[in-house]
Amino acid sequence: MTQCVFVQIRCTPGHTYKVADALALKELHSELYSTSGEFDLLMKVYVPDDSDVGHFINEHVADIAGIERTLTTMTFRAF
Repeated sequence: MTQCVFVQIRCTPGHTYKVADALALKELHSELYSTSGEFDLLMKVYVPDDSDVGHFINEHVADIAGIERTLTTMTFRAF
């Protein structure tokens, strides 16, 4: 089983597309969008149930050059 989480990503100015390309190469996400507002990207990812979500994000997402900050939203139920 997996847990669905959404990760908002703030990039350093001018690096959004480079970050998006780096994320796409890792093939972690189900969906990845550019967004307006405080964050530049929104990623939907399924984290294995036996994984720690914070550790997973730090290992696979936050290590990408050009990322300033992430905000992870846990989900409970889809309707």
